[in-house]
Amino acid sequence: MQQAKLDPIDRKILAELQGDGRMTNVELAKRVGISAPPCLRRVRTLEEAGYIKGYHAEVDARLLGFEVQVFAMVGLASQAEADLVAFEQLCNDWPLVRECHMLNGDIDFILKCVAPDLSSFQSFLTGDLTAAPNVASVRTSLVIRGAKDTPGVPFEVMEARLADIA
Repeated sequence: MQQAKLDPIDRKILAELQGDGRMTNVELAKRVGISAPPCLRRVRTLEEAGYIKGYHAEVDARLLGFEVQVFAMVGLASQAEADLVAFEQLCNDWPLVRECHMLNGDIDFILKCVAPDLSSFQSFLTGDLTAAPNVASVRTSLVIRGAKDTPGVPFEVMEARLADIA
């Protein structure tokens, strides 16, 4: 299923599930205006096509004892593809790294990290991240507070663009 082939019902299903992935198929079908069996078939097709990558609970890191959130900007000595892939694999192996994004420009990667406290993060920073092969520089910024954390995509923007095209 390609993006151009998503019809309005498929997009509504995705928008509804993005907002609440725990709703029943019956509730989802009601919200998008179709009966339950075709709704379930559409959801399975969207999953198989990769539009729906998974379902998860959003947990409160601070309530679970992860008081520290840090963004780490990493510069590598080499940007050869093998070195980029090796660094990405390291990031996948480090539990404190929750997100890893390769960037263009002065920074090669930005990592979103969580830790129970500053000393735990410092141990990770000095013992793992800065000591990793090919890491040339690391700059960190401690998160003071978050003002917005909205996962997914803005479906209202997609719908407005599609309406302008039509």
